[in-house]
Amino acid sequence: MITAISPIDGRYASKVAELNECFSEYALFKNRVKVEVIWLITLCNETSIPECRALSVNEEQRLRQIIEDFTPAEAERIKKIEAITNHDVKAVEYYLKKQIADTTLNDISEFIHFACTSEDINNLSHALMLNDGLTVLIPPQQNIIEGISTLAREFKEVPMLARTHGQTASPTTIGKELAVFSQRLQKQSEKIAAIDLLGKLNGAVGHFNAHLSAYPDVDWVELTKKVIETELGLKQNLFTTQIEPHDYMAELFDTLARWNTILIDFNRDLWTYISMGYFGQKTVAGEVGSSTMPHKVNPIDFENSEGNCGLANAIFHHLSMKLPISRLQRDLTDSTVLRNIGVGFGYSMIAYKSTLKGIGKLKLNQKNLRNDLDNAWEVLAEPIQTVMRKAGIEKPYEKLKELTRGQKINRATIHKFIEGLDLKPADKQRLLEMTPASYIGMADRIVNLLD
Repeated sequence: MITAISPIDGRYASKVAELNECFSEYALFKNRVKVEVIWLITLCNETSIPECRALSVNEEQRLRQIIEDFTPAEAERIKKIEAITNHDVKAVEYYLKKQIADTTLNDISEFIHFACTSEDINNLSHALMLNDGLTVLIPPQQNIIEGISTLAREFKEVPMLARTHGQTASPTTIGKELAVFSQRLQKQSEKIAAIDLLGKLNGAVGHFNAHLSAYPDVDWVELTKKVIETELGLKQNLFTTQIEPHDYMAELFDTLARWNTILIDFNRDLWTYISMGYFGQKTVAGEVGSSTMPHKVNPIDFENSEGNCGLANAIFHHLSMKLPISRLQRDLTDSTVLRNIGVGFGYSMIAYKSTLKGIGKLKLNQKNLRNDLDNAWEVLAEPIQTVMRKAGIEKPYEKLKELTRGQKINRATIHKFIEGLDLKPADKQRLLEMTPASYIGMADRIVNLLD
């Protein structure tokens, strides 16, 4: 591990271990074997293909057992065959033929990989890998959303001085600002869940040429749809060249990158709130914040998450830009790129775990929040000038601008100004009772609308 070039396989290997079963070369071979075996069984069950005879219950079970029993050691056996063939998918075909060579299934061995191009097997395998990867990646995404939502509800009434352009602005609440992030992330999660993972099984250039040459009366569209949708749980795409165009992959990677971008925004805001003293961090025994400054408790979890989200997005953006482009009916540039799908997922997983760790260490510092609000009476210029507009007072904005812009304002200054206004008693009293901490609008009620 210490000699690994990629930190995913070295320093962070333990953080992405769940993805090994999804995106390793072993995982790719396992899914190729699955697709080939399912295709063979489907052909055997098609009565219009008599040469690929029907299977006995034991024979079908034997074939399905090849999928179930596939281990990294079996993948290594395929790699040894590939060393000779210099073709990974052909190596899978030869491996499977060896698996049934000494059995009653040997007579149908030539129907392994029947009428297929390599991409028929690969595109389905990559879709299955993505499906597996999403089952691993989505839970920590949901944990982040739930963690932020929990904090939002807990702090929905805790007032906080907002800042726009880095300057003091109308107060909000901690909970409402966190709720914004949980809802943004949730919307992208819903988009991820709605993306269909597509697949094709239609031959060398996408319209069943070889299939029809052997069996012109078979309904190949329906037969392959059964494999893709019923057996593999994907969705059939009939409009392809030799390759499935990968547009759905681009959509998926763009949406994952957008999810990560929102998380970067969250990480940066939390980092800033920590630097402003709005949040402290729980200390962990034995941890060191600085090699020379003993007092420091750095927001490293949010920093690590931000950095790893950036790396993930760099991969996802390249994948989404490159994969939908293929010269004419097929070039091979997608093949080497697709091998890096797991890298984007890996860096995302590292980022998510870091953010979750950071959320778990947060401690709210209400004293600092109150102090900031108490020193920002100028933010009440907004409600005062709004009520002045209601009362028909001339140039209310300009008068508040003259009073507050660049000036140090306190409670006394604000109250003196309000007392001098010709307002209805109820309006004047409401303004006099208002403080920066109470001027939060509907922030707490908006949090109540969280999904």
